[in-house]
Amino acid sequence: MCGRYASSRQPDELAEEFEIDELRLQEPLTESYNVAPTDDVYAVLERPPHEDKASSERQLRSVRWGLVPSWAKDVKIGNRMINARMETVAEKPAYRRAFAKRRCLLPADGYFEWYATEAKDARGKPRKQPYFITPKDGGVLAMAGLYELWPDPGKAEDDPGRWLWSCTVITTEAEDSLGRIHDRMPLMVERERWDEWLDPTRPGDVELLTPAAPGHLEAFPVSTLVSNVRNDGRELIEPLPIEEAWG
Repeated sequence: MCGRYASSRQPDELAEEFEIDELRLQEPLTESYNVAPTDDVYAVLERPPHEDKASSERQLRSVRWGLVPSWAKDVKIGNRMINARMETVAEKPAYRRAFAKRRCLLPADGYFEWYATEAKDARGKPRKQPYFITPKDGGVLAMAGLYELWPDPGKAEDDPGRWLWSCTVITTEAEDSLGRIHDRMPLMVERERWDEWLDPTRPGDVELLTPAAPGHLEAFPVSTLVSNVRNDGRELIEPLPIEEAWG
């Protein structure tokens, strides 16, 4: 699964990287090296053409991490819908409509996973060593995601804040070099496939669900400070000397 990631790039950087047509942000998000579920995150998406526009518009928006389906009765359902499995995303009721026409990219510096080591804690349970997984070339990760719009029943129909935008990260089997840390990883979308993935007029099908070529990511141990969501800072993604890691 993907339960934490880092996102430090500014809107103007993302706008250039993803060729954004319009920034739909009330204000920039604070950079975070410990993004957690229910946080607001950046999403790159394309809205279908309208009567006054001939083509789709690529936008950068802030959305809530934890997908809330349009039919949900309570926003809290999103707390357990931070990830969608690639193998079933086209079939599950919570995701299939979004996969059909509301696909997005979730930019990240990298993501965290926890490896259960042979070392034991005071309760006799395996100590978990966090790893940061990031592109070897220092580029941006484009994680495959879905987004939804949920109408808050407690707000008036003309209230501009009535609609909650939310998202989920699609996961796939981890590539061989990362499988020892965790058996799942975010589904990455390669640059040459961004247009196809984001196109809201293209129906969702299994051909879109193609994992990126392996070998472009590196993983290294980092401080256990990342395990607490209250900690946030660049030190969380600094490589930990191997002798300080639990192995």
